Amino acid sequence: MLPPNHQDLVDGITCVDTNYYRPELAACYLVTQGDQAAFVDTGTYYSVPKLLELLNFKGIPLDKVSYVMPTHVHLDHAGGAGELMRNLPNAKLIAHPRAARHLIAPEKLTAGVIAVYGEKDYQESFGTLIPVAEERVIIADDEFTLDFNGRVLVFIDSPGHARHHYSVFDTMSKGFFTGDTFGLSYRELDTADAAYVLPTTTPTQFDPQAWHATIDRYLGYQPERMFLTHYGMVSDVPRLASDLHRRIDDFVDIASSATDASDRHETILRSLTDYVIRDLADVNPLISAERCKEIFELDLELNTQGLEVWLDRTTTQ
Repeated sequence: MLPPNHQDLVDGITCVDTNYYRPELAACYLVTQGDQAAFVDTGTYYSVPKLLELLNFKGIPLDKVSYVMPTHVHLDHAGGAGELMRNLPNAKLIAHPRAARHLIAPEKLTAGVIAVYGEKDYQESFGTLIPVAEERVIIADDEFTLDFNGRVLVFIDSPGHARHHYSVFDTMSKGFFTGDTFGLSYRELDTADAAYVLPTTTPTQFDPQAWHATIDRYLGYQPERMFLTHYGMVSDVPRLASDLHRRIDDFVDIASSATDASDRHETILRSLTDYVIRDLADVNPLISAERCKEIFELDLELNTQGLEVWLDRTTTQ
């Protein structure tokens, strides 16, 4: 059996639970093609032993991992990239043009995260950022195409959640590895008929107009499935894309209505929480309001922070 909470999906793709905060909140993906392997996203520094354990479980030698592909540099996605690369002698790291410098020299990224979380929480949640040697980094410009041992992967620039974000279209599975740009969709909220997807507006680069364009661009590839970091594989892509479009606009309306509130943060957080409770009940009425708040507690706080940053940016332009 696979290690706990890992799941073999389709076409040599394994969903790997990085155990960030709680089980089944954050994933990365192991992709195997013939005698080669690659990772999409890595989790944090603390996730790396789990990834190495999985390679050992599957009998994949470390020197057969060819690529590490962090979709963007938020640390639940890329915090373990340097440490993982340190263990993979033949791997190349594929980075978005805006992300590469932070992975090669992570000091500025580290300082920024500490400024948000504080030194103690940073260490407890993310660990140490290990730099990646520049000669091991490949820059993936928009529509960069990789021949991964005969398997074609297409990298597209996918802003909206972050400007340093790419997504990877796997022509074999007809699916996108979407990082955060197809939102959050936790498997414990699924019904037999539907999944629930929610935007993630984590600070600091939420851009609704760009995000709408990214979603439409996804649909142009006619994907059959999406592989989300938060969390796992979803299908029914056109419906979820429509839901995501609507909820991005709703989030903008919630934030905009609180522009002049004296307690802006609390107002947005309260409105987002009420919105998600009502919205989720339409998809899965068996999830209580308290359980909904428990599942989305971290996301709602981060979404509120991100919407506040967006408000500050748009009102000063």
